Parts: sequence; structure tokens; C-alpha cells
Amino acid sequence: METWYYVDSGHRTPAINMALDEALMNWHREGKIPPVLRFYGWEPAGLSVGYFQKVKGKIDLEGVKRHGYELVRRQTGGRAVLHDKELTYSVIVSEDHEEMPASVKEAYLVLSKGLLEGFRSLHIPADFAVPEGKLETNDSAVCFEEPSWYELIVDGKKAAGSAQTRKKGIILQHGSIPIDVDDVKLFDMFIYKNERIKERARRAFGDKAVAINQILENPVDFDTTKEAFKQGFEKGLNIHLEPFELSEDQWNEVERIADTRYRTDEWNFSR
Repeated sequence: METWYYVDSGHRTPAINMALDEALMNWHREGKIPPVLRFYGWEPAGLSVGYFQKVKGKIDLEGVKRHGYELVRRQTGGRAVLHDKELTYSVIVSEDHEEMPASVKEAYLVLSKGLLEGFRSLHIPADFAVPEGKLETNDSAVCFEEPSWYELIVDGKKAAGSAQTRKKGIILQHGSIPIDVDDVKLFDMFIYKNERIKERARRAFGDKAVAINQILENPVDFDTTKEAFKQGFEKGLNIHLEPFELSEDQWNEVERIADTRYRTDEWNFSR
């Protein structure tokens, strides 16, 4: 059984969360650390937009500011995600790892087995999404409006969203596991032609996505969810997780990355 590092970084700002994922990729590429599973939350809550996603005309920046949230651009693609009452995970592993398939889609399947087992630890009957044919594309900026290959669904509704990138030989897959969801606040983050269309989209969202505490009779909190998914990743990936604490120098490096990238308008609003 292979040993991976386990980083429980608690609730951090959006910029620090993205900078830490990047730093872990760098350290793993340099051979300083083994593969990593990380769990984290967001304080304040954040809206992460995909690497290629346009902000202008799509994201309601006044809505983001009004709710006290912060916008940050991810390294990974896809559409915008509101990170609030959720458990967020990231996996950092080399493309050359013997268990990692060459294709992005098949790597999703391998890594998402940890998510599947996490839901099962909570006695939630989740399954993999296997869309028929090509995914329908629409003009929505909202991530959770449709599942992609091997994302987790419960009763046909998306229960976890993930995104993956590969840079200089290292895979980063991170994703959102909603514990609770406030769809009114969520749809305040996006621009619609009028309130009628916005309300229609909000109502339809309830048929497409679901949070853990909308499924369970007895609600769970962040720490309970985290422990369930830690067990899930150990079982699903057949790994042992060893806790890892960053040194002061490593945290300084994370802060440097945040200052030079994820706290800058040049990065966050460049598209």
C-alpha cells in the first residue's frame, strides 16, 4: 500500500487555496513530497472561475462583492463554482504514476473512486456519471448544471464537481463536495438577461444538483464529511495517508505564489 501525504489545511482564503495547490504541484514535481491528498474549506467563501472562462458579461461582480465573497481564477478549466458550505479536495500526483492512465477521462475514473467511496462512507448511494454521447453544451457559466464524465451523481443529480489539469508532468485534480447549498446566493453570482430567466435557471438547478445534507436524514458537518472522504480516498485509491504539516518556509512560498498570481487582477480578470 503506497503512502501519500495528507494535507488538512482548514479554511483559507480563495487566493491561498489556489496557491497551495500550485505549490504542492511544484514540490511533488521537484521530488520533495510524494503524491498528495488535500482537504480544505473557504474563508471567506469564494467564486472560482475556470482557467479559460470569461468574467466580463458572465459573472456578476457586484453580487460577489455584496455577499462578501472573493473571486479567484483556477488553474483548471470548466465553469464557475461557488465554494461556501462544502468540502473541497485536491489530488496531486505524477502523470508517470503507475496507476494513472494517460487519458484525462480515465484518470478521472481512477481518482474519483475516492469520491465514490467517500459518499458510501456516509451511506449515500452515489454513482459515476456516464453521459450518453457528447455532453450538451449551453451558455451557462454555472458548473453544477450538468455532470461530466465520471463525476458523482445521486439519483441523477450532480453531487460533486471536479476539474483536472496537467502541467509539466503533474496532475492536479480538485473538486467541490457540497454539504449544503444556497441556490439564491449562487445565482446572484451570475449575469442573466432578466430576473425571469434568472429565476427559471434557479428553479431548474434543483433538478440537476444536490448537496449532502439534502440527501441525509441526519445532517453532517464539515469535519464529519472530511473524515468520511478521507476514509473513502484511502479505500478507493488503496493508499495510506500520512499527515503533512507545511514548514514556515513552505507557507512563505505559498504566500509568494498568492501575491504574484491569485491576488492579482491581471490573473483573475484576464479573460
